Amino acid sequence: MIHTGYIGLGNIGKPMCANLIKNASAAGLAVTVYDVMPDPVAEMVALGARAASSVADIAASCELIGVCVRDDNDVDSLLYGEGGLLALAAPGTIIAVHSTVTKNNTLRWAKDGAEKNIHIIDAPITGGAQGAADGTLCIMVGGPDDVLQRAQAMFACTSKKVVHGGDVGAGIALKLANNLINYAGFTAISEGVALVKHFGLNPEHLYAVGQANGVITPMMQQFISGREGLLAGCSAEEMESIFGPFAGLAEKDLDHALNLADELKVALEATRQVRKGIRNTFLKGVSAQ
Repeated sequence: MIHTGYIGLGNIGKPMCANLIKNASAAGLAVTVYDVMPDPVAEMVALGARAASSVADIAASCELIGVCVRDDNDVDSLLYGEGGLLALAAPGTIIAVHSTVTKNNTLRWAKDGAEKNIHIIDAPITGGAQGAADGTLCIMVGGPDDVLQRAQAMFACTSKKVVHGGDVGAGIALKLANNLINYAGFTAISEGVALVKHFGLNPEHLYAVGQANGVITPMMQQFISGREGLLAGCSAEEMESIFGPFAGLAEKDLDHALNLADELKVALEATRQVRKGIRNTFLKGVSAQ
């Protein structure tokens, strides 16, 4: 059995880990889980995982580790320090970072890991919470071929497709590009809905057209339906409470994409405009002038 650890049982990490556990036996994996919140850990234990007492426990007992936490700072806190993964993991351990983070930190983590013969690869995912629950995620990987082959047993339990972009950093570049397209789509459908509503039309007619010609994707449809439903019955404070965290993630991801574009000297002018208005796209939509 391959002793496999999973850290981070949030909105996407928990359903992703649940599929890992459900498919673990057939894949030859024994799964140990850790999160700072006890309830999701208990849920995973009920599915057949072992609960780790700490990050150090994961490091000491697992040779293949998936990390699905919020941001760069969270990954840093797991990797470094006396009880961190880099201090305690055995040589040869693979750590796959599923989080949407920055290229520079990804390269730093990989370099620091390589000094201890620990393989840190970027393996961000796309497909959202529903894709995580359905086991239909796409994982974008940056790292050596041989490391990816060893990690494939874990990836196959949680995804329907793995795209190997190249060396470390390639996975996160693909994820940032994917996300900027996604948020541009959210902005586009938000403005399209505003246009037809102010003309006096039912947005459902726009959805029908966009679905027929492929312009409106299922994710765009899910976003706009959820936002419009909430706007109809929620105060501004309630919208901030419900959709605000998602707006914050969008801002983070777009900032990462624009910072990478600056490093590469690529002008992403439309993305800059999307970034300026993305919070309103999530929380308010487009108002009349």
